[in-house]
Amino acid sequence: MRTDLFDFELPPENIALRPASPRDSARMLVVHPDGVLRDASIADLPHWLDPGDQVVVNDTKVIAAQLRGRRIGRETEPKIERP
Repeated sequence: MRTDLFDFELPPENIALRPASPRDSARMLVVHPDGVLRDASIADLPHWLDPGDQVVVNDTKVIAAQLRGRRIGRETEPKIERP
């Protein structure tokens, strides 16, 4: 498996550290049948649903954790550390 396919930039301001307030201002990604992506908010959810649609809910929690590791298999071996 090519792990470089998982590399991407994630600006710190895009990392949720606490629930959105008010809760219905939380963001969601709408994927159209033709593959077009659209940003929306949870308050818009009723607008996007039709009878028979399925909703997938991510109810994971953000926890305080630290990850330390290293990348191998490349010319250089950078250390990885995230607080």
